[in-house]
Amino acid sequence: MSDRIPVQLIQSFEPAPKIRARTTDNLIHTRSFTGLFRTLRISGAGVLFLLFFGTVWLDWGGRQAVLWDLSESKFHIFGATFWPQDFILLSALLIIAAFGLFAITVFAGRVWCGYTCPQSSWTWIFMWCEKITEGERNQRIKLQAAPWGLNKLLRRSAKHTLWLAISLLTGLTFVGYFTPIRPLAEELLTLQTAGVSLFWVLFFTGATYLNAGWLREAVCMHMCPYARFQSVMFDKDTLTISYDAARGEIRGPRKRDAKPANIGLGDCIDCQMCVQVCPTGIDIRDGLQMECIGCAACIDACDSIMDKMGYARGLIKYTSEHQLQGGKTHLLRPRLIGYTAVLLVMIGALVVALVERPMVSLDVSKDRGLFRENSQGQIENIYSLKIINKTQQRQDYQLSLVDGDGFVLQGKTQLSLAPGEIVDVPVSVAMLSERPESGSREMAFKVADSDEPGIYSVAKSRFVAPMNR
Repeated sequence: MSDRIPVQLIQSFEPAPKIRARTTDNLIHTRSFTGLFRTLRISGAGVLFLLFFGTVWLDWGGRQAVLWDLSESKFHIFGATFWPQDFILLSALLIIAAFGLFAITVFAGRVWCGYTCPQSSWTWIFMWCEKITEGERNQRIKLQAAPWGLNKLLRRSAKHTLWLAISLLTGLTFVGYFTPIRPLAEELLTLQTAGVSLFWVLFFTGATYLNAGWLREAVCMHMCPYARFQSVMFDKDTLTISYDAARGEIRGPRKRDAKPANIGLGDCIDCQMCVQVCPTGIDIRDGLQMECIGCAACIDACDSIMDKMGYARGLIKYTSEHQLQGGKTHLLRPRLIGYTAVLLVMIGALVVALVERPMVSLDVSKDRGLFRENSQGQIENIYSLKIINKTQQRQDYQLSLVDGDGFVLQGKTQLSLAPGEIVDVPVSVAMLSERPESGSREMAFKVADSDEPGIYSVAKSRFVAPMNR
């Protein structure tokens, strides 16, 4: 007879359904609220919008201050002009942005998503348009359920008109960073624009209207890759928006003057305000979720309720897992220090690269022919030198060879280039010795400013000659 483990039947209960802000029409209708973090978000977004919509209209030295002129392969950023040869600086800038995002995520979670992400920022604007055209949350829910009539038609038309106007302004502004904004706007207003510019204006208008107006939280939850890999950067000391279950449970309604301890309840009155203000429609009381964008709307809403009830704020707050468990948050930790160190090194390297960036560019192309013999019996190679004046003034330049003993540079060696001018200069290099030590030798061309020899650029090539003559 074998021993058996006794089996005992237990009664199971279905878990309570999660509360969501979605209504029967499967839409999220957020509630209006006020608070510290909302003020910070509006202030930050206002600065970003001012920079985005305002910078494109600034002038600098008779041209648009910020213009990525793709047709001319010039990138103007105020007083500096960048060329395709400077794209390595763009790579450094992208690396800095990546490590900056990693560092801020390790420290404070998805604050980028909640405060400065373009998707979130434009979505908040579109939600504001909904509020002023269709009313508050309950009014919008009733309007959604109501049959079509004149009132609904007018309100919906006003909302979508505002959406399209903001989207068109966004598309025009974005394209205006790549095509001069003033003639583009004039052509658009007079209905004369066409071709590529019109396509991209309409494309970004449609993308803004679709993403911020219709997709909204779906972009954050299903399309944005950041939502998928953010959790690997979190640790137990990362500041995330969290519900203090030890303080809030057991939830339940009560009179305003009731003391939670006297009625066996926690501080959470289960008002669902944190759910109703959430732009992604989650219940933060269920714990940290991928859909949470860290906007802190639930903190502002909960704090306002705590104030009305006479309870301490912070039932929902920025905190760490360690602190929720009664421990202490460690601000300095290896991962955060590592990301910050790399970030500072990259910023330093970018600053040095910008300061040391040569203001004249030199590219060398060797003629396809290997070599030839000139009228003096010397071995000669033909080259084409491409020179770019990257400054905003006319410059005079001198061409020469670096360590050119035994060789002579022939052709035009004195040049004068206008601001941003590109010239192709054909030159030849003749070998003075009759018997070269090698059939191929590396050589370098140098172009230097005639007035400021410290401004120069060097490019290498090869000189080819026969071994025996």
